[in-house]
Amino acid sequence: MPSVAVKLYSVFFKFMLKHRLQNRIQIDDTNANNGSFGVTSRPNEESIAASNPLFTDGVATKDLHVDPANSVSIRIFLPETCLGSPDSDLKSQSKSTVRVSAAGSDSNQALLRRNSYGNQTHIHKNGFNHRRSSLGCIADDLGLKSENGVYRGYSPAGKNCRKLPVMLQFHGGGFVSGSNDSAANDLFCRRIAKLCDVIVLAVGYRLAPEDRYPAAFEDGLKVLHWLAKQANLAECSKSVGSRRGGGADLKKSDTNGHIADAFGASLVEPWLAAHGDPSRCVLLGVSCGGNIADYVARKAVEAGKLLDPVKVVAQVLMYPFFIGSVPTHSEIKLANSYFYDKALCTLAWKLFLPEGEFDLDHPAANPLTPGRGPPLKRMPPTLTVIAEHDWMRDRAIAYSEELRKVNVDAPVLEYKDAVHEFATLDMLLKTPQAQACAEDIAIWVKKYISLRGHEFSY
Repeated sequence: MPSVAVKLYSVFFKFMLKHRLQNRIQIDDTNANNGSFGVTSRPNEESIAASNPLFTDGVATKDLHVDPANSVSIRIFLPETCLGSPDSDLKSQSKSTVRVSAAGSDSNQALLRRNSYGNQTHIHKNGFNHRRSSLGCIADDLGLKSENGVYRGYSPAGKNCRKLPVMLQFHGGGFVSGSNDSAANDLFCRRIAKLCDVIVLAVGYRLAPEDRYPAAFEDGLKVLHWLAKQANLAECSKSVGSRRGGGADLKKSDTNGHIADAFGASLVEPWLAAHGDPSRCVLLGVSCGGNIADYVARKAVEAGKLLDPVKVVAQVLMYPFFIGSVPTHSEIKLANSYFYDKALCTLAWKLFLPEGEFDLDHPAANPLTPGRGPPLKRMPPTLTVIAEHDWMRDRAIAYSEELRKVNVDAPVLEYKDAVHEFATLDMLLKTPQAQACAEDIAIWVKKYISLRGHEFSY
């Protein structure tokens, strides 16, 4: 069972969440009666972490607005390992061996159970072979731009840099709260970026009831298309730089080849252009973010080569926010479970779905709604993380079972004595169980982002 501290915090958390949801209803009613131009202002309900372009803890961050028209934003988490040489990818892959020493943990096993301390996982990490104490020295050697220890990016016509997979992360909050720059989400994304050795793009999507379905889903897809556009712009920049570099009279600064908008601002995001490998893209969704990730994965499958060079190779659904009209065993037994009980979640769905369209079997809520495309056999490999005391767990298991029936790699990681958001909630982020969960995710994800294929054994 969860600890006494977790139980007490759960009571306080549900009280505050209910208060917030009721306030959302009042605000929504007021806007409906008085008319709204779509401009809303919310007080800070949780602590916010400022972005930091320094590699102070091994990860640098920056914030961007993908679409200023509707406030869609991202926070980029760039691990310091990006400063390695381009050849270090293959070298680290050939030396890496990750094993799970759990009894019966075959790679085809559908369900893995973990104890509360997660001490079954042993990860052998690789460090830099040529790490230097000076960030500026490394950056200068690679033709990168560094000013006062702050990593600015690169010149498209400069030397090659180490490429890392890209992970799109969608935070939780029941579609009505949460943010990509909250202190808890910032810490979680930093942890994932370092363990998985990926560039994490934490998506700040629009929230309900100000912006109801399909706003959050469309925002997630918009960021995926933005990533594809960035990859194409980076290639164009390199081509322009190469052509300009042929002239002997051009200055060095003229060979950058940046593509600019009408105001002269560069359209190329330098961190992604220098280090992003969109052909190894992973989606990770937390709670309701899992619903968004699954939607984006489906749309990516339907788009196919239209998204080139972006390719979604896997997705991770952490205790997804799935529900349905026919109650499951866990929905009955654990209806009053910790933190997010069924009554509060149902209220969140009422605030998220369009007025007059509330239906627990809505395609956004129930992934197994008949007629929802594309065919499950075309879905990417899907890891599902569930908690023992989460009332939504059975629905997530059922979805994984359907994926496995059509031969999609879809294991389930169940954590004993765990509650909904046990690995991402502010109070629980630093527990051994939360750390173990992040390590387990890294083990599985690396199967699909490894340059040499499945280098990681189980």
